[in-house]
Amino acid sequence: MKTVFHKADTRGHANHGWLKTYHSFSFAAYHNPERMNFGVLRVLNDDEVAAGMGFSTHAHSNMEIISIPLEGDLEHKDSIGNTTVIKEGDIQAMSAGTGVRHSEKNKNRDKKVKFLQIWILPKKHDVDPRYDQVALTPGDLENRFCQILSPHPDDEGVWIHQDAWFYLGNFDGGSTIRYTLNDPSDGVYVFVLEGRCRVQDQSMERRDGYGVWDTESVEIATGAYSKILLMEVPMKT
Repeated sequence: MKTVFHKADTRGHANHGWLKTYHSFSFAAYHNPERMNFGVLRVLNDDEVAAGMGFSTHAHSNMEIISIPLEGDLEHKDSIGNTTVIKEGDIQAMSAGTGVRHSEKNKNRDKKVKFLQIWILPKKHDVDPRYDQVALTPGDLENRFCQILSPHPDDEGVWIHQDAWFYLGNFDGGSTIRYTLNDPSDGVYVFVLEGRCRVQDQSMERRDGYGVWDTESVEIATGAYSKILLMEVPMKT
């Protein structure tokens, strides 16, 4: 088994006034040659956008982009005809493919919005751009890992052009879960959104990240309360 541990306070950070962001991996002005990616997981940004502000229209290509709102309302507009608002409990995925332009803005003028912005390197390039979105209920996540993303259109959650699986769970505490990888050649990156947990022998707290690979399964013991995101991804880029 191989592992890598990223404490929350070792992440890259930028404060642009309207945007406060933390980078688990190299992004924009933050460059760390030892923190470029975890397999095909290229970007994990923890963003907070001020009231009424946001990312103006910009372009992407050949990237799978996942947004997970944590608080507030995020308005999405893109060049393939989608105008939507996502909030906590929603999962959004966009395949940029041959090219797409989009904007992400805080819909509210009286409160901030917080969300995770995640980029996954695709296994197919130059696909037709596409958009996908699902809504979860609190019960879906209660004391279990709920699948929120996979490579298969007919599975639970959204799907992307990569052999990746994401799971999200809210735990009251005292739970021990053994996560078995869908593909033993993959790795799994555990990201603690709230609370604390232990992965194998590694204690983790809020916004810590822990990558594990060269194993078929991982044991996760939750703390008094925890919200945990699991991202299983291919390790070969």
